[in-house]
Amino acid sequence: MVSSEGNIPSEPLRPLDAADPAMAVIDAHGTVIGWTPAAEGLVGHPAADVVGRSAEDLLTSRDDVSRAATVAELSRAHGSWSGLATVRHRTGRPVEVGLRACPLSDLDGRESWLVSAVDLGKAPSWALGGSVLEAFLTRSPLAMAVLSPDLRYVWINDELERRGGVPREQRLGRRLADTLPGLDTDALEARMRQVLATGAPVIDYEYRGWTMADPHREHAFSSSFFRLDDADGNVMGLCYMVMDVTERWRARERLTLINEAGTRIGSTLDVEHTAQELADVAVPRFADFVTVDLVESVVHGEEPVPGPAGTLPTFRRSGLRSVSEGTPEAVVQRGEQVTIDPASPFVRAFHTGEALLDRDLAGSSSRWLDDDPARVEKIRQFGMHSLIAVPVRARGTIMGVASFVRSRYPMPFEEDDLLLAEDLVSRAALCVDNARRYTREHTAALTLQRSLLPHALRGGTAIEVASRYLPSGAHDGVGGDWFDVIPLSGARVALIVGDVVGHGINAAATMGRLRTAVHTLADMELPPDELLAHLDDLVMRLTEEESRLEASAITVLGATCLYAVYDPVTRRCTMARAGHPPPAVVYPDGTVTFPDLPAGPPLGLGGLPFEAAELELPSGSLVALYTDGLISACAPDIDVGLSYLKDVLAQPDMPLERLSSAVLDSLLTSPPSDDVALLIARTHELTGSHVVTWDLPSDPIIVAKARSMAARQLADWGLEELILTTELIVSELVTNAIRHGAGPIRLRLIRHSVLICEVADGSSTSPRLRHPRTTDEGGRGLFLVAQLSRRWGTRYTEGGKLIWAEQDLPASTETVADLLTDSLVETPTESPQPAR
Repeated sequence: MVSSEGNIPSEPLRPLDAADPAMAVIDAHGTVIGWTPAAEGLVGHPAADVVGRSAEDLLTSRDDVSRAATVAELSRAHGSWSGLATVRHRTGRPVEVGLRACPLSDLDGRESWLVSAVDLGKAPSWALGGSVLEAFLTRSPLAMAVLSPDLRYVWINDELERRGGVPREQRLGRRLADTLPGLDTDALEARMRQVLATGAPVIDYEYRGWTMADPHREHAFSSSFFRLDDADGNVMGLCYMVMDVTERWRARERLTLINEAGTRIGSTLDVEHTAQELADVAVPRFADFVTVDLVESVVHGEEPVPGPAGTLPTFRRSGLRSVSEGTPEAVVQRGEQVTIDPASPFVRAFHTGEALLDRDLAGSSSRWLDDDPARVEKIRQFGMHSLIAVPVRARGTIMGVASFVRSRYPMPFEEDDLLLAEDLVSRAALCVDNARRYTREHTAALTLQRSLLPHALRGGTAIEVASRYLPSGAHDGVGGDWFDVIPLSGARVALIVGDVVGHGINAAATMGRLRTAVHTLADMELPPDELLAHLDDLVMRLTEEESRLEASAITVLGATCLYAVYDPVTRRCTMARAGHPPPAVVYPDGTVTFPDLPAGPPLGLGGLPFEAAELELPSGSLVALYTDGLISACAPDIDVGLSYLKDVLAQPDMPLERLSSAVLDSLLTSPPSDDVALLIARTHELTGSHVVTWDLPSDPIIVAKARSMAARQLADWGLEELILTTELIVSELVTNAIRHGAGPIRLRLIRHSVLICEVADGSSTSPRLRHPRTTDEGGRGLFLVAQLSRRWGTRYTEGGKLIWAEQDLPASTETVADLLTDSLVETPTESPQPAR
């Protein structure tokens, strides 16, 4: 086949099947020497008018004349030729025909050609018969074409010619790839071959590309293909119809993008991450470069703070994305502060609250760039040509500005794109505001929780401690995990760890209430099991009070706690737990155990008892208390988690701070889903060099001797400054025990960070501090003790009660570290023989 430009075809056509083709014989000089009646019917010329004339006289254009000259060459080379041409009818109208030429030779070897022609407009094999039908299809508003079995154009209508932008004469006889460079013609031809092979039509096949009629804008098309067969079922070709569905495609793309934005934006409650998600969604499907600049106070979870009149707030780049790797278009990188010209579209959008469209960044509407050479250079370098600036606004508050820029995409933004940008930003703005509010509440809850947790742990000489607290990464915010170290009388120390079910401010506030309650109950010198029983009653009351607020009630219900008391004099540790994981005990030789403490019910259930267990711990032992978030973070099986913890803790000589960090590093391989609290204590022992005890008879005469023994002991300890006050305290406490208590009576002095004087007797009668009048002759004993000591109190023992009083050591007294260093030195005692 030869095109109108005379190109040689890549493959020959199969013969045209016509019921009665017009035929003529042409000699080597191009003169018609034979003419059939069918040929006369085709062009209206009888044989007498044609025979002996040049065949060129029947053609309508120079292209067809040059084609005729090429026929001889093609016929000689290939033996035959077929193609398309336009001949002139006798009436002057053009007739489009399909031609086929075959060489002939007479006995003398003279060359001639047999040329057959079929009227494409009337050929019944194409099912186009009739001039009325031809005219209808040619002028149909639906673009249509007929292709031969080798997928070359043999007929197109006016609408296809107009939409494609390629003249008809440049299409006929050529394939799709020759005339439609802006389309994926390989995919189209694959579909067409499928239709030719199977006969099954393809309906509404969509594809995108550019056309010669509109080379700067991408279009979407919908095509349908069906095979053309003759009456005998022979394949004659293929017809396809095409519609421009660009607007439908754009509407669907916008809807898809909006739906995708709804699922991708707001996946976390982090302000900057949400802003980045907006940029990620918009590139590259909507824009080539996107920035999201938020007011800095919004990034930190606060309301946008308006600056003085005429000034702008500080902006921080929170979202940044580009089609180019590394975002080279950006003047300001993500996380940096943004400096913006007051006349820029960004500032106008922020102040007015309205989205702005700048179709031509290099045009007269972009004069604000005159004072920003850095941005001008980026615009020039990367070909940025169109901009949309949209305020990030939610619930009436403008929190920043999102900017969308096109560079590689040739079409500028349109009004429909402005609406789409506003929709995307409005969805993202709600997520940003939700994240901002969450950040504010999370920060408030975390601040509240940290304010309620101990800022400094005081273990005195009894223990040294280290702790870790790690908030969860859960969306609900901080939880109610807590820990504490409470100094008790007699140099004892209480260790507490607890966990309130739930997250957020309610959990943090409840944790604070329970921690305060534990402090109060600890001051009452209650044993661990009794303390948990009182705490259980408190939680039940809180739950009843807040039963109308279901969320708060649930927060309180189910709290767990572990309470332990260590006595450095006896080296005994008494523990009780309420639904809490067991503690870990590490002995000096590295042995790690989890004592089998009675579990006890969680706090708030009521009606169930709590039981205590007592352990004797060698000096240098470790006690590790933790919340379940530490174990569940490393393994779903609690036994596996405890095994991991055991392996890490088996290093009793490691400094506690390093050991605490090692525990978290080993067990927390990812951000925990629950809060984690860890408290590790190393025990010490107060030996005879710091503790002395005397058993006294219940006789008033012993009071003077008790004062004398105490005075000599203080002199041995170098505490002469405390002798006078200590004698008075000893005298009053021993006298009270003899007068109001019952034997046996025991006096004990303990020197560690403070000086403690204890008097125990066999009575459970609790002393009461009185404020005597000036005329009273008695009742001043405990009042005097309270005035002379830093604090005093009473605790009950198995055999009765004990009254104690503490005094501060003089400033010149040896430090706690000195006391611990010489704790192994024994000091002899005098009679009465001290009880060990």
